[in-house]
Amino acid sequence: QPPRPCEDYWWEWKHCRGLRHAFHHYYAHGELPACGRWRDDYEACRAWERDRAAAAQEALCESERARVLERQKYAPVWTLRKSPPPDWYLPLDQDKPN
Repeated sequence: QPPRPCEDYWWEWKHCRGLRHAFHHYYAHGELPACGRWRDDYEACRAWERDRAAAAQEALCESERARVLERQKYAPVWTLRKSPPPDWYLPLDQDKPN
């Protein structure tokens, strides 16, 4: 069974090709989005479901691994705290001059 339903890959591909997404992606990154990977994943998913093709299974799993690694590549902007600061219950010093 594929990692996701094949319809998820289809809808991601349709979303990626949409004008609104393309405009936002171009504005944020300076280039148009590459949507071919979603189409390839959809075709591999269908081949996996239909023919139980080992090559399609491996291609789809490799693409999902790459997607997870790409998401983990970026570190969070802020460091997460393990516990609250020691003086969290005190009032804020908004009235005091710096």
